[in-house]
Amino acid sequence: MPKLPDHLLELAARVSNRGRWGDDDRRGTLNLLTPEAVRRGAASVRQGRSFSLAIPFDEDGPQTGGIPGRDNPSREMIAVDVAYTGDPDGFCTSDDRVAMGVQAATHWDALAHVGYSGELYNGVPSSVVSAAGAAELGIDAFGPVAGRGVLLDVARLHGVDHFDDGYPITGDDLDAAAAAAGLTVEAGDLVLVRTGHMHFLRIGEKDRYREVCPGLSTRSIEWFHDHDVAGVATDTLVLECFPCEDPAVLLPVHMIHLRDLGLAQGQLWHLDDLAADCAADGQFDFLLTATPIPLTRGLGGMVAPTAVK
Repeated sequence: MPKLPDHLLELAARVSNRGRWGDDDRRGTLNLLTPEAVRRGAASVRQGRSFSLAIPFDEDGPQTGGIPGRDNPSREMIAVDVAYTGDPDGFCTSDDRVAMGVQAATHWDALAHVGYSGELYNGVPSSVVSAAGAAELGIDAFGPVAGRGVLLDVARLHGVDHFDDGYPITGDDLDAAAAAAGLTVEAGDLVLVRTGHMHFLRIGEKDRYREVCPGLSTRSIEWFHDHDVAGVATDTLVLECFPCEDPAVLLPVHMIHLRDLGLAQGQLWHLDDLAADCAADGQFDFLLTATPIPLTRGLGGMVAPTAVK
């Protein structure tokens, strides 16, 4: 029996981008970041204010006690003020290294991260993922990511700082948030969906942050397809609402986004400072640069996104 029920398999078939950019395509919706889309992002810079959308990459992140192996970043010094010539008045250097789960902090998911029924995006067999990593559809296939970012502040739309439950965000919510922001979402836009869920990290409730979160509903999937969105990122760890809408189906939004749409999706993006500025000046679009570290064969990509208004 398929893991997705019939109505979601029918949805997956309707929104599928398989073959849209050729049989050899490995970038999915990032193909929508055309020169025109990038220029639209550059034209969104009006004031020159910049906002980092990354959470800190350190031991205090939300992952400890979460998904096994997806450890918070752990940094170790490997050289401390070493005089390599033996002369302290000469060249002296310090150095360090880090170990972490590649999806432990702010990141993009590689298209190889999730599939079903033995297939990944564009008909690539799931067997391309082995102990060596993703031979195809890894995060190194993303390439540069830059274009117009648009912030859809769903928490603000509902008049709350954050949701206290796993609110499922629908396409109607996204339409209403865009209308409230005075935006028309265009093909090739990078959509950031704010739920306010970082509230629980700020107050130190990491378990609460992980275990129940608002997020994208399966009823939002067609919206992303119909608007030809190049990528979507949220301020939660899971991206979709969790626990999932149907307890019998685990993470269906991931399954259809990554396998069928080939939609770039990111999690753990810090959106609160940007959202406050957008609300203050009424400008909810900006230039977004968010190229992941091109980790060869990686299933996810660490990123420090920057929004410039």
